[in-house]
Amino acid sequence: METARIALVLGATGGSGSEIASALVHRGWTVRGLVRDATRAHLAAGIEWHEGDAMNANDVAKAARGVGVIVHAVNPPGYRNWNTLVLPMLDNTIAAARENNARIVLPGTVYNFGPDALPLLAESSPQQPETRKGAIRVQMEKRLEAAAVDGVRVLILRCGDFFGPRAGNNWFNAMVKPGQKLRSVSYPAQRDLPHAWTYLPDVGTTVALLLERENELAAFERFHFGGHWVDGNTLMHAVRKAAANPKLPLRSFPWWLVTLASPFVTTFREVREMRYLWRQPLQLDNRKLVALLGAEPHTKLDTAIADTLQGMGCL
Repeated sequence: METARIALVLGATGGSGSEIASALVHRGWTVRGLVRDATRAHLAAGIEWHEGDAMNANDVAKAARGVGVIVHAVNPPGYRNWNTLVLPMLDNTIAAARENNARIVLPGTVYNFGPDALPLLAESSPQQPETRKGAIRVQMEKRLEAAAVDGVRVLILRCGDFFGPRAGNNWFNAMVKPGQKLRSVSYPAQRDLPHAWTYLPDVGTTVALLLERENELAAFERFHFGGHWVDGNTLMHAVRKAAANPKLPLRSFPWWLVTLASPFVTTFREVREMRYLWRQPLQLDNRKLVALLGAEPHTKLDTAIADTLQGMGCL
């Protein structure tokens, strides 16, 4: 099935949304972005910016007219108000996709999996989260699966923890101090424990490649992105190389501080709930993705880390 090479990206100024939009523009797509203030400075070039709010169904519908794809990469800032904002925004996207016969793309996470599904996550692994944010992620996917039964095409690309030069809120930001010269790195797990990391520019390329295989996609598709499966020592080696400081200290993440502050700070409470993801290895099985594309887009770790730290203002 051929679709118009016009995409609306909700969350085009955010981490995954900006990289998906950039990859689509690079590959010749017409890309629209929805932003509350279309006159704001530093909006990316090459994108048709539409003023509006993802919480407003009319704004989304207007921006989506004639598109073949809607990328739903919009999230509430930080960890706040997920329970009241996330699903209504998704409903607006589903309604707009149904009206335009467009495919929805959701950049997924590992938060909808509980400890029972680890260490290797397949597309069919059980989703039994023990956290509030994870439960909402499960509801998002269920709502999309129901929409697919009703004729809305859906593509979900689940990824490990994001990092990149424009990644927004992510675990890497919690390990270093954005905007400051590197003095140390705090790792949330044991140093020899491998974890799935996802370089966002690679995600953008992957989404673009998948969308260009529309004729080979089912109405409802889930793929897992393997990314970088590395332990703390390997990650730290790349950070030290980028910083040109072989003695840069690697410290333990201050979980004690997160625990103390969690009753009073929403972000800390949500972070503490995710600690189980750092207590055992976490890897995504990407064999389905590789079988379709032939290979997964993959930037070398040293390059990805250097670009990330440069973008964060840490070098």
